[in-house]
Amino acid sequence: MPALAFIGAGVMGRPMIANLRKAGFALKAYDRSPAALENLRSDGVTVADSLAAAVAGADVVVTMLPDTPHVQSVLLGEDGIGTLLPTGTLVIDMSTISASGIRAIGQDLASRGVDLVDAPVSGGVRGAIAGELSIMCGGSPEAFAKARPVLEGMGTTIIHAGDLGMGQVFKMCNQLMVGVHIQAMCEAFALCRAQGGDLNLLRETLMGGAAGSWMLENLGPQVIAKDDSAGFRIDLQLKDLRLAGEAAFEKGLPLPGLAMATSLYLEARAHGEGSNGNQAMFRTYDRLTNQA
Repeated sequence: MPALAFIGAGVMGRPMIANLRKAGFALKAYDRSPAALENLRSDGVTVADSLAAAVAGADVVVTMLPDTPHVQSVLLGEDGIGTLLPTGTLVIDMSTISASGIRAIGQDLASRGVDLVDAPVSGGVRGAIAGELSIMCGGSPEAFAKARPVLEGMGTTIIHAGDLGMGQVFKMCNQLMVGVHIQAMCEAFALCRAQGGDLNLLRETLMGGAAGSWMLENLGPQVIAKDDSAGFRIDLQLKDLRLAGEAAFEKGLPLPGLAMATSLYLEARAHGEGSNGNQAMFRTYDRLTNQA
């Protein structure tokens, strides 16, 4: 098995690291957050005290970071790892960032003889913990083939979407639908509640028909219970919608559903919901429909 370095041990990265260890991979992990490093130590993970120490001796480097600037800094920045990686190293970036950003990073790494696969994920924290993530990959067929055994340690649906950056395009489409699905669920619940309906019974009914969805199954109970506990945070979903909007703007595409979902997420963040889970969108509809 290849030796791994894993950079980024947040709410998603930590369980992904745990599953790679369960799959038998030897790895070193690094995060700039002292709290994240302490969590890793409590999990029994070998922790590096710097980026350079993390990637020393690694055949494959996995990154799971918040946004494009973070990935650029880690891979290409002044204190980044790009110049430290020997020819033949594979980098798997599992962050959700811009497609144009990952392509530019890939060009730079390729000039150093380093392969790159973009591999953003869907499935949220639950999928990360269960090792059942859906992973959308972009890169050369050869790089994808090298990455696949590592990805199989974290996910069950692993798709080669095309050239480098296409994984991010697929993820943008996924997140567009996530935002619109949550909006539709909260809207339907608001209508039902205003009419005096039973939300649990409504959810059960919808799950048996054409309106059934992953969101309704997994986040519906939390919306009904008004549980806003952190899962995939509002501010991260908003970042993903921004990326989708930027990609649409580049191509001159009017996407009104995306625009509406983005506006509602901005409303939620303006009311202090940024650190709460996606399902906290229900409070936006409480305010809009005067049912708070």
